[in-house]
Amino acid sequence: MESKRQQKFAGVIQKDLAEIFQREGLNFLPNIMVTITKVRVSPDLAIARVYLSFFNSKNNSLALNTIKSHSNEIRYKLGNRIKDQVRIVPHLEFFLDDTSEYVEKMDKLFEKISKEPRQAEEPGQDD
Repeated sequence: MESKRQQKFAGVIQKDLAEIFQREGLNFLPNIMVTITKVRVSPDLAIARVYLSFFNSKNNSLALNTIKSHSNEIRYKLGNRIKDQVRIVPHLEFFLDDTSEYVEKMDKLFEKISKEPRQAEEPGQDD
């Protein structure tokens, strides 16, 4: 369970990282929109786990690796934004948030199930 302090700090990081990716994300990943879906912060506020979602990307793992390779630069830019609010700028760990892919997969499964003909139950059979 995250404390109020962790949640507030995670919100600040999420907002500022979103602005960084919106303004400068095209330098890292041209024609790909990056969304920060969630940020989790360690209790000591030293590590921030950032969950990303990519739109218009053919290879999400390659996009994630590109972001990871620029993590020091991203951390530096984040530090410039939040330096007056924090003692230390957290180490950033990036992860792929595949929730949307999972939802899409489940939707397709449910759609497939709903299109299948239903088997009529035989009357008089109780299990």
